[in-house]
Amino acid sequence: MAGDFNIRDSLWNSSFPYHSSISNNLIIIADSFHLSLLSSINQVPTRYADNSNDANSVIDLMFLQCDSSELNNHFIHPKWCLSSDHAPLIIMIPIAEEIINMCKRTISKDSGEDESFIKDVISSTKNLDVLKLLDIPSLEKAVNNLAKDIDNAWTKNSKLTNITKHSKSWWNNNCNRNLKRYRSLKSLED
Repeated sequence: MAGDFNIRDSLWNSSFPYHSSISNNLIIIADSFHLSLLSSINQVPTRYADNSNDANSVIDLMFLQCDSSELNNHFIHPKWCLSSDHAPLIIMIPIAEEIINMCKRTISKDSGEDESFIKDVISSTKNLDVLKLLDIPSLEKAVNNLAKDIDNAWTKNSKLTNITKHSKSWWNNNCNRNLKRYRSLKSLED
């Protein structure tokens, strides 16, 4: 949660001498969403006064999920204001490398395999021996066996489909090019 909260307070601006109950309310609301106020790496104003009667202030704030030490690193860029009187707040969010599957299993509607899959699932459900479910371990075993049966029915009745540019209507040549570039360079920017 980030933005111009328009609240001056000594909690986030050490050069401001006062504390407000409104700030307490903001912190309580953020905490109810498990968000914590972040301190910027550089302690500079976020809003720059356009006249000499007002002081520069810190009124743009950023809140992130509690206990996220790798995300507690936002930076205020006063030189990037351009025509605005507010400085942008920037945070680098690390993104873990992800394996993108190029194929998936599908069952087409009205293909015959869909009916066969449903019949196999119904058969597995009917074959459950519910009279032996006397305790939690026996229930867990039955649930796990049913899950395996459903997984086997899916594998038996589905077919492996390659994901191509035609798989999704939004996929285009730019997506192909960018995916190829990402795979070759492994750069987070791609």
